[in-house]
Amino acid sequence: MSSGPGAHSAPAPSPTTMFSSLKIRNYRLFATGQVVSNTGTWMQRIAQDWLVLTLTGSASAVGITIALQFLPMLLFGLYGGVLADRLPKRPLLLATQCAMSLTGLALAVLTLSGHVQVWHVYLTAFLLGLVTVIDNPARQSFVAEMVGPEQLANAVSLNSANFQSARLVGPAVAGVLITAVGSGYAFLFNGLSFLAPIVGLLLMRPGELHKVERAPRGKGQLREGLKYVAGRPELIWPIVLVGFIGTFGFNFPIWLSAFVNDVYHSGASTYGLLNTLMAGGSLAGALLAARRGTSRLRVLVGAAVLFGLLEIVTAFAPQFWIFAVLLVPIGMFGLTVNVTANSSIQMATEPAMRGRVMSLFMMVFVGGTPMGAPLVGWITDTYGPRIGFAAGGTVALIAAIGVGVMLARVGGLRLKIDLRRGRRHVEFVPREQLAPAA
Repeated sequence: MSSGPGAHSAPAPSPTTMFSSLKIRNYRLFATGQVVSNTGTWMQRIAQDWLVLTLTGSASAVGITIALQFLPMLLFGLYGGVLADRLPKRPLLLATQCAMSLTGLALAVLTLSGHVQVWHVYLTAFLLGLVTVIDNPARQSFVAEMVGPEQLANAVSLNSANFQSARLVGPAVAGVLITAVGSGYAFLFNGLSFLAPIVGLLLMRPGELHKVERAPRGKGQLREGLKYVAGRPELIWPIVLVGFIGTFGFNFPIWLSAFVNDVYHSGASTYGLLNTLMAGGSLAGALLAARRGTSRLRVLVGAAVLFGLLEIVTAFAPQFWIFAVLLVPIGMFGLTVNVTANSSIQMATEPAMRGRVMSLFMMVFVGGTPMGAPLVGWITDTYGPRIGFAAGGTVALIAAIGVGVMLARVGGLRLKIDLRRGRRHVEFVPREQLAPAA
């Protein structure tokens, strides 16, 4: 988004508090629009998964739907980042929000008219994925233009809190709507909900945006972005970690629908309840991240380890209430992984490269799902929901330990164990501190 000299006259940022980014008018408009559209997005996700399960009776079909929605990110995600770096982001986001609204309205018309078939859901999921290829990196990198570098970590955390707040409301409302009148009205609400971010974008003051130089058109920009990331361990290893976790550890639509259907023999309202519990944990994780205001890689690795362990434990929970309660910390640590990786990567990236770097981040986190979802769906169908859930947690745990070791080596750190009372018993310290400690 190009802006004039007025971009330099924006008021000085306040010290970071949990909600400090909301003092900035443009970001406040953005956040308000997002909470409405995010609620609709979660309603559509729940309704879409349940509709496919109703039409086919197969967890693998749910996996295929998820795969088709995220396949475009895997195939074209990096090109979306190039466009986000080249084009003014506010007009670009207006276009993507309008397109996403149309996909929701199309699915609503098909469902409410009684003509919906599973291939219709597959097609709209794929089209939504195509729009997301451009929308995601543009939206992620636009945050820095609204709030500036001082409030970036806080704003990224509040974006996630916004998304998870909607996740608390959306699944619950969707569960009631599906039970009462069917999935079609959830799709209709989602299609109309995009009016809120569109209005918010139109009301923004361009002069208050922080000026960011856009990348000029040129050859080799995609390769330039990959080379930039490859040469920076503080970027490449967090991206590797979220790639593994996104591909194998975040297939909750498959696992939760299978647990509800096959293990607990319940319906859409229970599915909505489980998603709401996980969202509560995710919201807590996002607010804690906003309060911290900084993004440490040790927090990223620690949260990823706990996330993987909790998935394994939850997979074999003997009773429904234990399974349900454990979804809260899974949501909290999963969200901590996502927010910490997102904000640390954005803060370590030059503004002109941010769209390409964030497109790579989203490509591996979200775009890995087309590879993971069918495999996880097959394991869940063949060996049962418990084995499928535990397998995803095992991959996440191994990836977290591996990346933690690599980051420690790159940073010249070694594990220090101190069993004395009042001391931190286990921590990573620079190599040169080990001899005195011994």
